[in-house]
Amino acid sequence: MQDVEAVVLVGGKGTRLRPLTLSAPKPMLPTAGVPFLAHLLSRIREAGIRRAVLGTSYLAETFEEHFGDGSALGLDLTYVTETEPLGTGGGIRNVAGKLSAEHVMIFNGDVLAGTDLVAVADTHRSSGADVTLHLVRVQNPRAFGCVPTDADGRVLEFLEKTEDPPTDQINAGCYVFRREIIDSIPEGRPVSVERETFPDLLATGAHVQGHVDVAYWRDMGTPGDLVHGSADLVRGVAPSAALPGPPGEAMVLDGAEVASDAFVFGGSTVGHGARIGSGARIEGSILFDGAVVAGGAVVENSVIGAGAVVEAGASVRNTVVGDRSVIGAHCELRNNMRIWPDVTLPPHGVRFSPDV
Repeated sequence: MQDVEAVVLVGGKGTRLRPLTLSAPKPMLPTAGVPFLAHLLSRIREAGIRRAVLGTSYLAETFEEHFGDGSALGLDLTYVTETEPLGTGGGIRNVAGKLSAEHVMIFNGDVLAGTDLVAVADTHRSSGADVTLHLVRVQNPRAFGCVPTDADGRVLEFLEKTEDPPTDQINAGCYVFRREIIDSIPEGRPVSVERETFPDLLATGAHVQGHVDVAYWRDMGTPGDLVHGSADLVRGVAPSAALPGPPGEAMVLDGAEVASDAFVFGGSTVGHGARIGSGARIEGSILFDGAVVAGGAVVENSVIGAGAVVEAGASVRNTVVGDRSVIGAHCELRNNMRIWPDVTLPPHGVRFSPDV
């Protein structure tokens, strides 16, 4: 992989994950005990790539503050900041001046995947492609960009979301570009690779290759995907070399306190300094640093923000609780609710059940 550099696009605002992304970019949200981006960078390093350029924009300073020059990860990291949103293609073009390798592997910074990156690069080289797309087969391709290929794996079309997809192959958000192709992307304006770059390449007869597999893949754009992806990492279902401990039913970080009769399972993560009280049940959830879940409370498939408190007997299911919020005793939250930071719900303040 000496002839391959990586570009990771991490400039988005992550609006679908609010309120979590009000204080941190999506790729920096705690996921299985570390920022999500750490898992992706660990896979890049394991594949043998040594240099990566991060295309940043929203809260750009947080990336370099955490990862620095990348030496702790065994990588050489460079940062390029967009002053205005440029889209996927524009973001790739914006970092072109920092690239020097013959081939460039591009990653969307919000995708959790287990594909063999060396195999993707091998497909790109052996086919002589201008651009190679990692494609993954999914059961319901309607919600994604659909990419049919011929018998040799050459891409025939690039179709955005369609009700009647001709194939179950979707764009997985990982590409390999020949360096010259990046230079041909228009500079200084927003460009979408999905809607402009790839269709234009196909129209001009460029060789766009597909690398198809059925490896683990999840778009981490919604709270539900964030908690499920994190749980898959904790349990070892999704691969990562960045886990801060061995895989298992739970990841309890240093300084956390868990009562001996509490139940923490389903791939849950308990952040630094978090506390879980007697008889509480935490299933498939993420507790950020300093979060508190009091005795008898239930948290399922949810995110509890930094310093937030879930008081005794409350139940939080499929919900995001913002930083420093307080969920009063015996409240019931469910059905994709989102509690903004610093909100206090009084005891019994929100309930679905009539009993008190």
